[in-house]
Amino acid sequence: MPRFAAPGTRLRVPDQFASDVRYYLSLTPRQLPSRYLYDALGSALFEAICRLPWYGITRAETQLLATHGRGILDRITGLCTVVELGPGSGDKLATLLATHGRAPLSVHLVDMSRAALEAARRALPDDRGLTVETHEATYEVGLAAAMRDRRPPGATLALFLGSNIGNFDPPGSDALLRRIRGALTAGDFLLLGTDLVKAETELLLAYDDPLGVTAAFNRNLLVRANRELGADFVVEAFDHRAVWIADASRVEMHLVSARRQLVSVPAAGVQLTFEHGESIWTESSYKYRKEEVVDIVARAGFAMVEQWTEGTFALTLAAAV
Repeated sequence: MPRFAAPGTRLRVPDQFASDVRYYLSLTPRQLPSRYLYDALGSALFEAICRLPWYGITRAETQLLATHGRGILDRITGLCTVVELGPGSGDKLATLLATHGRAPLSVHLVDMSRAALEAARRALPDDRGLTVETHEATYEVGLAAAMRDRRPPGATLALFLGSNIGNFDPPGSDALLRRIRGALTAGDFLLLGTDLVKAETELLLAYDDPLGVTAAFNRNLLVRANRELGADFVVEAFDHRAVWIADASRVEMHLVSARRQLVSVPAAGVQLTFEHGESIWTESSYKYRKEEVVDIVARAGFAMVEQWTEGTFALTLAAAV
């Protein structure tokens, strides 16, 4: 499910949300784009998920950035601009930039969530010569804006961490990486974080934790629809479910109707009947093998420079060619 808009899309977020609810809930199976999970409350819940003992992505990636950050930055001659797509709390970027020294650097943060952007900006050090700009926009629009402000002839490093690439199906991930490559120039770099395939029990605990934090994160999508679109979802009438689809190498999150019910979404102009057991597919999280990551960046026009792993997580530095 896409997290970026088609070229030229300029709808306000509430209008886009209503339009997407109308379209995606008409599909079979019913769906909602995962980007709408990340309002202010959703972003806070996701940060809580990242601290759970069953969700190791953030810890593994942060360790890699702390250990190899200096080596990563040393490989980029004349680095002037850093663009992070989906910065979350900003802690990982702060970990990387802590190894940079005090040279001037233009930093751009791109996210649809204003709360995430504000948190990320606060996390960055204010004593290292950084100029920070935020873009409350889709990945594509925000990256294009950042590239218009780049400082030639210096190099740009685009960060796409947290295995956010896994929220896209294979055609979508290929398309997004090609668009990232298209915004960059030869000699720029991409740092890509990807979660790797692991045991099913471990995967499902990460997406259906015993404390119910991920369930709250998922159900908050309905809370947001009620608040912003005037919907009348009965939140407790939908159960959280995570499933591993081995053939597709992805974890899916669903909201499953616990009974037959009628839901109205006035701003989207729709009334929907949910049968008992019918679900809304809210997120996909694809998992990779190390060699697959090399392949996907190559298809987009990047050449791998180096890849580091920590447990079942990979961090890949690739150069735009």
